[in-house]
Amino acid sequence: MGDVNIALADNLAIRAVGRVRDADTYVDHVPDDRVLFAPSIRWQPTPDTDVVLTGLYQEDDTGSTAQFLPIVGNFRPNPANPSERLDRYTFVGKPGWDRYAGRLLQGGGSITHRFSDNIRLSLKARYIDSDLEYKTHYADSYTYPSDPFSVYGTDGRTIGLYADASDARMNVFSTDNNLQFNFNTGTDIEHKLLIGLDYSWNKVGKRGIFGFETVDLYNIDYDALLTYEPTGPYANVSQKQLGVYVQDQIRFFERVSVVLGARRDHVTNSAGQKDNATTFRAGIIGEIGAGFSPFFSYTESFLPVAGSLTGPGGVVGDPFQPQTGTQYEAGVKWQPTPATLVTVTAFHIKEKNRVLYLPNNVTTQSGELTTKGIEVEASHRLPGDFELLVNYGYNQLKSEVNSSLEYMPRHIASIWSTKSFGMTDGAQLRLGAGVVYSGKSKSTGALDPYGLNPAIPAGTLYTVVTPSRTTVDALAEINWQSWRFALNATNLLNNKFYASCLARGDCFMGAPRNVMGTVSYRF
Repeated sequence: MGDVNIALADNLAIRAVGRVRDADTYVDHVPDDRVLFAPSIRWQPTPDTDVVLTGLYQEDDTGSTAQFLPIVGNFRPNPANPSERLDRYTFVGKPGWDRYAGRLLQGGGSITHRFSDNIRLSLKARYIDSDLEYKTHYADSYTYPSDPFSVYGTDGRTIGLYADASDARMNVFSTDNNLQFNFNTGTDIEHKLLIGLDYSWNKVGKRGIFGFETVDLYNIDYDALLTYEPTGPYANVSQKQLGVYVQDQIRFFERVSVVLGARRDHVTNSAGQKDNATTFRAGIIGEIGAGFSPFFSYTESFLPVAGSLTGPGGVVGDPFQPQTGTQYEAGVKWQPTPATLVTVTAFHIKEKNRVLYLPNNVTTQSGELTTKGIEVEASHRLPGDFELLVNYGYNQLKSEVNSSLEYMPRHIASIWSTKSFGMTDGAQLRLGAGVVYSGKSKSTGALDPYGLNPAIPAGTLYTVVTPSRTTVDALAEINWQSWRFALNATNLLNNKFYASCLARGDCFMGAPRNVMGTVSYRF
């Protein structure tokens, strides 16, 4: 990787960032390759005008390390084959065919001009052209989640294997333009008023093909797997969005800050659907003494979603409804000394129409989801360049229409510390370590969603509990003159754990130990 900055004149500079990565992953036959080049140029024709042009080319050749392994035979024993367990990092697919490969071209620019100390104009625009090729296999752990192998025989090894091959291409244009006015309404009341207009247009085209066969999941004959190639025309959908917004950031007596904002959106898509929405946001934070600063905010969101609902086999239905939401957040910041900061935040989020990607290429929307919780973060710097950071979060996700979505861990906590040491010849050594804890999570779903077992009453639910896990991360870094040497490790103790197991029938493995060494030189 390289990052080069060159000043061509006092008011003109260029920059180029490049990266080439040739890598494997911890799952066989899944690469993680990337080629990236990002040039940019900055020109200041006057002291009050700033022009920036940026470009990006990125090409990725990778795949999925989440292999959708069945719960049975992996997290839970297979009743028909209890002596064997699936390897946690089994590759479910055809080597060389399964892939997630994409190409991205992006160009953009911005112009900022200050008419005076109190008036500033900002103009931004960006265009994206992207192509994606996604080919994957996944086992049929969904038809009968509690015993998926029994659907295909009695050997406890044979299971259905779906193949999904799709091509997608996307074109996006967006622009955001605003004026900022700074003024006072009294000697101790300062305003930063922002008035803006943004516009975006996107077009998404997709085509795909599906396949199905049966395999011995414990000993997949990769060479025998069939391949599929999407053909025919793309199914295109497009969307336009125009938004107008205003925001006033007000500072009272150098102690209280208030933000008030409103936005109006108008959206149309290629199916003729039109949506309009007005959303608001407000926030306040104040300093009440002794280092305490309580705060409160309220935010409404409106997110148009391109695409359509799909049924089994990818049959296209009605267009997606926009995703909407509201969020309340309240808390306090406490800074008793410059070296200590504690933040406590409580939040309540309600959203509607989140897109859900279900088995058999079915997409739907979630109805209403509610997330609430509390987050605590504390940082402290001790004498001797010793830093300590502690985080704790409690989250509760509740769906009124789909209990299988309630899979988030309730408790998440971490502690991280670093210590710097001076060495000879001006070198600096920095050591750090941290512990991350993620509590257990639950997922509830239908025990027999397709009614294959007449002994199980329709609608019978069962719950899968993913155990809690604790991992250790670490770093070691030396900075010496223009050189930097670093080692970063995640899951240092190489704990084997499940990231998430879902009642729909599949489990996802957590990443094993990863150690990365970096050598960099600044010239």
